[in-house]
Amino acid sequence: MSEDQSKDASYKKRMQRKKAYIDARIDDANIDKGIIVLLTGNGKGKSSSALGMICRALGYDMKIGVAKFLKGDQDTGEDIFLAKQPNVQISRMKTGFTWDTQDKAFDIAMAAETWTEAQAYLKDKSLDLVVLDELTYMVSYKYLDESVVLDALTNRPKDQHVVITGRAASENLIKIADTVSEVKDIKHAFRANIKAQKGIDF
Repeated sequence: MSEDQSKDASYKKRMQRKKAYIDARIDDANIDKGIIVLLTGNGKGKSSSALGMICRALGYDMKIGVAKFLKGDQDTGEDIFLAKQPNVQISRMKTGFTWDTQDKAFDIAMAAETWTEAQAYLKDKSLDLVVLDELTYMVSYKYLDESVVLDALTNRPKDQHVVITGRAASENLIKIADTVSEVKDIKHAFRANIKAQKGIDF
């Protein structure tokens, strides 16, 4: 057997072992239920990742509720896109970033108003996916009672999926989530004084 043939045979054996392992893991994964996906960390792309899951769900004609905290009336490409989707309901907090309003009491009131709509999504059996964008801030800033949030997540319809985004997720949110991904900040164009780009950043 030549050296190339030996390498090919070795590669084939490794891939056969890998396939057997993956097939076994797929067979073991026999629980079917709605899951909570938590996207946190200081890097860019958490809300964009959630939008990707919305697009995936829309591909299967699923029904979706989106509650957006903090970003207010900021117009983004995803808002324009989602507004055209009949299977998507959107609630938007009426204040922007906290440093814009500089009015904590008003921000808390607007967070509570948006949370009321989010809670309705989390009780709606017709919704397959609920996205709670930037919810982590509402918990860490104590604009919302974390125990109320956790209770709503725990008691949502069994098959309903939830995606939560935002930095500095609390330990309790991490604990309750089924999948947790941390987006790491390595480099960002804004720190080089490059302005936010249409279609990329908003």
